[in-house]
Amino acid sequence: MTKQGVLIALEHIERSIIFLRGQKVMLDADLAVLYGVTTRRLKEQVRRNLDRFPSDFMFELTEEEKSEVVANCDHLAKLKMMLIQF
Repeated sequence: MTKQGVLIALEHIERSIIFLRGQKVMLDADLAVLYGVTTRRLKEQVRRNLDRFPSDFMFELTEEEKSEVVANCDHLAKLKMMLIQF
């Protein structure tokens, strides 16, 4: 449950998972929605707690990868920078 006490549908989570670099990944924006926080806040907390995450927990998309993701997920077109969480 999120802070608001709302359950997230499993289908919503499954739709948020994409296949990139040979792995199943989730965009930070989608992960932030699941936690009920802004993307900025999620990234801030990850940066502050890097020692709690494995070194391969996240990576930044290349411009080519970003273009591919946006082409498949047009609701992400306004994102400035995207990190992938898995």
